Amino acid sequence: MDAIKLLERQHQQAKELFRKIEKAGPDEKERLFDELADALAVHAAIEEQHFYPATKDARTEEMLQEAVEEHLSVKRIIADLLEMEPDDAQFDAKIRVLREQVDHHVEEEEGALFPKVRKLHSKDEMEDLGILMEETAKELRQQGAPRMEVPKETGAAAPLE
Repeated sequence: MDAIKLLERQHQQAKELFRKIEKAGPDEKERLFDELADALAVHAAIEEQHFYPATKDARTEEMLQEAVEEHLSVKRIIADLLEMEPDDAQFDAKIRVLREQVDHHVEEEEGALFPKVRKLHSKDEMEDLGILMEETAKELRQQGAPRMEVPKETGAAAPLE
């Protein structure tokens, strides 16, 4: 699968999970948040490990630097939420802030970064990168509960290597 199409599909999945969380009761909210946190952890990992390094050049570097800082912010909110129960007073507020952060990040990627990357890279390059990203995503999910790695990743933004 094309790398950008994979990431866009993951963006849609996150949006749908946010919608479900907003309507859920406490038990369902916790399960849905765990699913969302796993999805966001995998998404950030494949972007940071593969997509960003493969698409970094003078025309994208500034956008990518901002993207890894946005990931850091999202990871810190997820780490906070992992410490909370769905019926905690601040849980819903933190979920809303998380959604705002993710929505902003998605808008920038889909509106500016992805179109630029499409112009700079061939269809074959995007296909090969997508295959690599899918394999990594599958491995992360098979390891179980990718969200549990997030608190270890809140010290600094991921490097663009």
